[in-house]
Amino acid sequence: MSTSPCGDDGVVLKIRVESPQPPLRAARFWMLRREDRLSPAIPRPFSLYRQQGDELEFLIKVMGAGTKALAACTPGTKLRAIGPLGNGWPTLDGEGDMWVMLAGGIGSAPFWMGVEQALAGMDGRAPCPPSKLAILYGAATKGLLYDLEGFKGLGVRVETCTMDGSHGLKGHVLQLLEDLQRRGELPHKVRLLACGPERMLEAVEEHARASGLPCWLSLETMMGCGVGICNGCPVPTLPDGPMGAWSNAKCCVEGPVFSIECVTMGS
Repeated sequence: MSTSPCGDDGVVLKIRVESPQPPLRAARFWMLRREDRLSPAIPRPFSLYRQQGDELEFLIKVMGAGTKALAACTPGTKLRAIGPLGNGWPTLDGEGDMWVMLAGGIGSAPFWMGVEQALAGMDGRAPCPPSKLAILYGAATKGLLYDLEGFKGLGVRVETCTMDGSHGLKGHVLQLLEDLQRRGELPHKVRLLACGPERMLEAVEEHARASGLPCWLSLETMMGCGVGICNGCPVPTLPDGPMGAWSNAKCCVEGPVFSIECVTMGS
């Protein structure tokens, strides 16, 4: 186990799990907590950031007691790690429109492996060409663009924006997307993947619906159990969508990734 600083308020936590792990789909998650009294009793969900066999990495924004406890882990610290859980990104193929990934702050976490898997090819599909992938990364300030140089090293286009103008375009990711499209640097017809703060995801959903774009959201809801028992992470479904038989979907089981054909961020 190890931790390393990342950005102004983040860490990358690396752990080794006891059971063998097959290659895991990007955007799946684990419930993590320390086994001592420093962590809250209920584990917290974290997207898998990177995987090397049984070594798993998590990109963590240090905010409250639970994340502070994880950030303070040292070699030998015992963790409870429940996973892998949930469903990840769709297969990112190179046969259709360009994939544009919209990341907000710590919402960049599920995209590293998403890019790696797209470039390698998944589910029997040919590798996706780098030219069909782009990451638009936004945050409040430059220091909250976590592991930016690492993302740039993945071999796909990375563009940034910050609300204070300290890095890239001054503004948010949708403004960045529209700016690049207006200048002809990105096509208007794209497939969107998004992860970030709730208000950002609401705006992305609204934009995708208005523009008629396919869109998948990785949601950051509050989870109690992570396995569908507590019903604490409901997401409203669309009555005429493929999940419309139930008024809510469980984010931890059916998600955290949902197509906007299935759910809505609205109430």
